[in-house]
Amino acid sequence: MSSSLFSLEGKKIAFSGATGVLGQSMSLYLAKEGAEVLILGRNPAKVADLVKEIKDTGGKAFGYICDVTDEASIQGAYAEIENEHGYIDILINAAGGNMPGAVITPDKTLKDLELDSLRKVMDLNYLGTAIPSQVLFPLMLKNGKGNIINISSMAASRPMTRVLGYASAKAAIDNLTKFLSVELCTKHGAGYRVNALAPGFFLTEQNRALLTEADGSLTGRGNQIIKHTPMDRFGKPEDLLGTLHWLCADASAFVTGTIVAVDGGFGAYSGV
Repeated sequence: MSSSLFSLEGKKIAFSGATGVLGQSMSLYLAKEGAEVLILGRNPAKVADLVKEIKDTGGKAFGYICDVTDEASIQGAYAEIENEHGYIDILINAAGGNMPGAVITPDKTLKDLELDSLRKVMDLNYLGTAIPSQVLFPLMLKNGKGNIINISSMAASRPMTRVLGYASAKAAIDNLTKFLSVELCTKHGAGYRVNALAPGFFLTEQNRALLTEADGSLTGRGNQIIKHTPMDRFGKPEDLLGTLHWLCADASAFVTGTIVAVDGGFGAYSGV
């Protein structure tokens, strides 16, 4: 098998949500493999730090300050990217997150759900994927081919307690991924693909306090998750890199409309 199937050399990859724990690992890896990484983020300091880290390790990176939930902001990034790069090969939509008000904890009920928080979670996760896909897609048309990779979650396919807003938003991303895979391919050609990567449970700043105690031991919820994960551990950021590489590379050229789970077997285990 030719290594060119897996070459990322020179691929221009626009990447939202790259400054998070998982996003940093992914963007550093992609740059190390020869891709040019275009970091989209709303925090100038975090974007600058990541761009510098990538450059310091010999990679190519460029920063664009924008809000993925704001169409005008993304259009501004579009103009900058078009001017500086002309086109993109790949868009990774990794911006997302949760809010306490969109969570129903064991001591609360449905009436305690904060609708404003729910809207913000839907905006960040769903619209934060849909808007960049819509606005930046013409940069792929200029290239004659394109590849969108969304970040879903195992919470999308198996609704979990507590995380009502987040799970609903990620389920919508799964649906959007499948819709766009058909829409873009049938109207623009077989060179346009859309897939999603669905991580299982990884320790991030967002969920660390929910899954582990201050001393590093597991919380009750953390224990439940490990018991339902055949590989008996949480994921590590590097566990996503091989699958991400495959989805970015020509090796997956006939793969579209697929949600790829990287979950240690969580989704396959019924608990008995």
